[in-house]
Amino acid sequence: MNADVIIIGAGAAGLMCGAFAGRQGKSVIIIDHAERPGEKIRISGGGRCNFTNIHCGPNNFISQNPHFAKSALSRYTQYDFLDLVERYGISWHEKTKGQLFCDGRSQDIIDMLLAECNAAGNELRLGTDVLGVEKLGDGFVVTTPTQTLASSALVIACGGPSIPKMGATGFGYKVAAQFGLDVVTPEPALVPLTFTDQLKAPIAALSGVSVDTIVSNDEASFDEALLFTHRGLSGPAILQISSYWQSGEAITIDMAPGRDTLAELKLAKTQTPRLSPEKWLASHLPTRLAAHLATGFKHERLADMPDRELVNLALQVSAWHIRPAGTEGYRKAEVTRGGVDTDALSSKTMEVRSVPGLYFIGEVVDVTGHLGGHNFQWAWASGAACGRSL
Repeated sequence: MNADVIIIGAGAAGLMCGAFAGRQGKSVIIIDHAERPGEKIRISGGGRCNFTNIHCGPNNFISQNPHFAKSALSRYTQYDFLDLVERYGISWHEKTKGQLFCDGRSQDIIDMLLAECNAAGNELRLGTDVLGVEKLGDGFVVTTPTQTLASSALVIACGGPSIPKMGATGFGYKVAAQFGLDVVTPEPALVPLTFTDQLKAPIAALSGVSVDTIVSNDEASFDEALLFTHRGLSGPAILQISSYWQSGEAITIDMAPGRDTLAELKLAKTQTPRLSPEKWLASHLPTRLAAHLATGFKHERLADMPDRELVNLALQVSAWHIRPAGTEGYRKAEVTRGGVDTDALSSKTMEVRSVPGLYFIGEVVDVTGHLGGHNFQWAWASGAACGRSL
């Protein structure tokens, strides 16, 4: 055997797993085709890495088995990772909704993980393609362009196909299929939504406009900002709902959360009857958005608007019902929804029940977090669960 453990993928989950496995006295080789480790960590959070969320819990994740993530998340929590960050003297701050970011650079988190792997005696092989893997006796064989490596355990930590410009692929799903495991259909998640051509042209003029909203569908609702783009909609609220959105489905957008827009309009019609719809809208919404919404109404004064038009105007603001054409796809998706079916895995160790010694961790598994540091916490937790068990 070249090592006790071979880990394919030097991202968040793979590095965490390597550090924990090395602490158990295991020899570990971590392989990645990228020239640098932790590339998704590096670009995350605008270069400051939203490394976890103080409110992270099982309800922040999507999976066909909503209970699967509970074990790993409870045994390596956001507070455990925060303790590690503070041990390395990395300063951090909390943003909205419990999101924790580095004060400095994302590279600080990568350097911390590499230091942990180095202290645990891990061997890191970057710029190394994996041509294939196979089970051989009680162990595994991993073939690279220059050699064949053998190990007692094999950990697949290579993520999903989101952000392909960084070299992301569906390699992990191929390994799963090779060993007879089901894969929940992968889809882009935490991704901007696009409009049909008919709707895209008028909305394109609003590109760059942001507004606080509640965006919802039949499955979920998110109270966060929305951003208009030249192709459709983005911003935290849209990225969140995209993980629950299915093609052909409509979403509802409330651009005046917590307010009774119709009641306010009726009051304004009585108290300021000469006010135009656009002026009234501009007192509640960004100017360009107000002007766009007002074009759909012919009357120049609130006084002249019948009740049915007031209702329609209120609905435009508080219950905009829209059917996106699609998403921006994997190239703009922050993560991948779906992945290796958790029915095949132990929730405590991440080991494949039918293939002793084979493990899947991180994004490659059918566990997808909400926006705001939750996906990194799943990487830390699943990596720790696997590493401890090796």
